[in-house]
Amino acid sequence: MKPMKPWKALVGAILGAVSLCAQAQYPNKPIRMVVTFPTGGAPDILARIFSEKTTLGQAVVVDNKPGAGGNIGAEIVAKAPGDGYTIVMATVGTHSINGALYSKMPYDMVKDFTPIGLIASTPNLLVVNNNLPVKTVPELITYMKANPNKLSFGSPGIGSSIHVSGELFKSTTGTQMTHVPYKGRQFALPDLLGGSIQLMFDNMPSALPLVKEGKLRALGQTGAKRSPSAPDVPTIAEQGLPGFEATAWFALFAPAGTPKEVVARLQGEMQRIYKLPDVQDRLKTLGLDPVLGTAEELAKYQAAEIAKWAKVVKDSGARAD
Repeated sequence: MKPMKPWKALVGAILGAVSLCAQAQYPNKPIRMVVTFPTGGAPDILARIFSEKTTLGQAVVVDNKPGAGGNIGAEIVAKAPGDGYTIVMATVGTHSINGALYSKMPYDMVKDFTPIGLIASTPNLLVVNNNLPVKTVPELITYMKANPNKLSFGSPGIGSSIHVSGELFKSTTGTQMTHVPYKGRQFALPDLLGGSIQLMFDNMPSALPLVKEGKLRALGQTGAKRSPSAPDVPTIAEQGLPGFEATAWFALFAPAGTPKEVVARLQGEMQRIYKLPDVQDRLKTLGLDPVLGTAEELAKYQAAEIAKWAKVVKDSGARAD
């Protein structure tokens, strides 16, 4: 083995020192946080809280890049440099469901990313138009079996937890209804309120205010237990479908190869921001349950979720293309 030439060793040492210095000074320019869905939903709300509360010394710019069930925005981050200046507010769809739904993914949900941390989770809320003559999940099932394919359910995109919650409901109950994907929930909700679609398994932060205002009727929650934000709404599982669970979650990921020191800095800031008392109160009001796990915990959770949703997608026969 030939000894390394002195000048090569010197260059290597200089580059290493420059890299360490850059990491130590991180961040020294604005950070781009990509949100894979339009404004107004839980991912966008969480991202804007981070942007408003950050004390990193640089701006965190929220960049909404919706489309293809979140794949468009996630791909941007997957292909960005692993330097901590482009991160993604990931969802259960972009990082555990879409790999099973899409025959061709523009990124690898695991290999192309570095986990930072799990932020929060929320059950979806099964809500219906007030004119639909049902008030409970059993009544809905009875109605759907008597009227196959008469009802339509909306979602903010193929592959979202809102979409696959509906697919899971169909396969679990042996019922049929039509999925209507939108480019975002802000387009789906007016149609739900107007009756063009009749139901939706929407994220709690979006649906709960409309239920409290009497504009929609809540039939059930998709979580394993009732959310403290909606204690009077029973879970779907306790209404005759034991084991039914479809939880939406939100987490931060950076591109693959992001230095551990940078990940640690972002994770520390994440923990600090979402533990602030006013932020905790806001999350609970929205129906979001703070989780705030480590990068290692997120990696393990993601692996379990990928396996879970692959089975759900296979059993339902759902495809995105």
